[in-house]
Amino acid sequence: MGFPEGFLWGAATAAYQIEGAANEDGRAPSIWDTFSHTPGRVLAGDTGDVAADHYRRWPEDLASMAELGLNAYRFSISWSRVLPEGTHGPLNRKGVDFYSRLIDGLLEHGIAPVATLYHWDLPQDLEDAGGWPVRDTAFRFAEYAERIGRELGDRVRMWTTLNEPWCSAFLGYASGVHAPGRTDPAAALAAAHHLNLGHGLAVRALRGVVSPDARHSVTLNLHHLRGDPEAVRRVDAVANRIFLGPMLGTGYPADLLEDTAPITDWSFVRDGDAGTCAPLIDVLGVNYYQPTLVSLGPSSAEPGADGHAVSEATPFVGCEDVAFLPQEGEHTAMGWVVDATGLDEMLLRLHRDHPGLPLMVTENGAAFDDTVDGDGRVRDERRIAYLRDHVAAAERALDAGVDLRGYFAWSLMDNFEWSYGYSRRFGIIHVDYATGTRTWKDSAFWYRDLIATGGPGRVPSQEAGSR
Repeated sequence: MGFPEGFLWGAATAAYQIEGAANEDGRAPSIWDTFSHTPGRVLAGDTGDVAADHYRRWPEDLASMAELGLNAYRFSISWSRVLPEGTHGPLNRKGVDFYSRLIDGLLEHGIAPVATLYHWDLPQDLEDAGGWPVRDTAFRFAEYAERIGRELGDRVRMWTTLNEPWCSAFLGYASGVHAPGRTDPAAALAAAHHLNLGHGLAVRALRGVVSPDARHSVTLNLHHLRGDPEAVRRVDAVANRIFLGPMLGTGYPADLLEDTAPITDWSFVRDGDAGTCAPLIDVLGVNYYQPTLVSLGPSSAEPGADGHAVSEATPFVGCEDVAFLPQEGEHTAMGWVVDATGLDEMLLRLHRDHPGLPLMVTENGAAFDDTVDGDGRVRDERRIAYLRDHVAAAERALDAGVDLRGYFAWSLMDNFEWSYGYSRRFGIIHVDYATGTRTWKDSAFWYRDLIATGGPGRVPSQEAGSR
């Protein structure tokens, strides 16, 4: 029992959050460049122009990954860095070469590259043409997948199409707290469908050009819901089953269509889409941070919904009579309750509802107010406790029969935390944004020791690892 041999111990990042070099080497603007440069959209007016400067400092970051003992690294490719015009025009060779060098470096250190094609940074040209609410964007995404797959697919053995499409659709187009900042519930539902469609098209495109032994996945931020059964049902439909159903072959749930009938007639779903949305995937990625407590009652925004500023417009389309309730217990700097039991409960639900589908925890972590002490040390005991308890939850799921293939800490390093700018720190490596200096937090030493010794009964205590 416990963590099997071959289990992936990794860390995760996203291109816009860490790379910087926003206007260099041929990269074109994405929706997050536009959004972050719009006054009032991001706390303190922060942007990702420099971020953690990973584009220049990647060899240093790679050395840290190797020293940590990671055997996998989950990163995203900036669409507008490799294809500045969306899909038309030539590949940007400097952008492609950056990822090619990174992948070669990972492989040299025995670290499996896990490449995410889309982590929220749609090229601005495609948003100007309508964005994800427009069907054509799904086909442009598949073309991008095929072109970058031809370049990197000989070395990448794990591909992820989308990261958290719920955020792309509903935070981007319903509540407007994410790029592109639109507040149109009908557009959000259309975006969700076209993300499902784009996922299916991209998997098929990749399979035609990458190594035949590559594995294909998608990553969802499934909401683990508790509370009133009817409130749970409503939110589960628009937060979870709107992606699980189409992507895994059961289609859109009838109750979702009924709940959202006053908003849209779903005419954007065309004959044949159901089959296109549901290619067989090899693993499902699950991002987990906290459970969600709901009840029927006056509508309220989820407190700190997924780490983003509360908007008057709800991202939970069709759930206008659902209240999102505060939860007792310890909370992170994001305002999220710390409750690891939701992780194994969510994994067990997926194991029950979708038997035989391998799973990975592709993001899990916590933001706290970290500082570098006078002795150069970052004492983040609360993060260590958070990671320890959630790794234990993953082990419980394994022991209960879940086919869990890996665990990725979020995040490798502090970064641009979307609408919160640089005010929230999730990394196990501290970044001084003024100088770019990296400092291992105590949690990094702990995670290194976990990877070295991890297994049944061998998870390190909360005490920091040997330094």
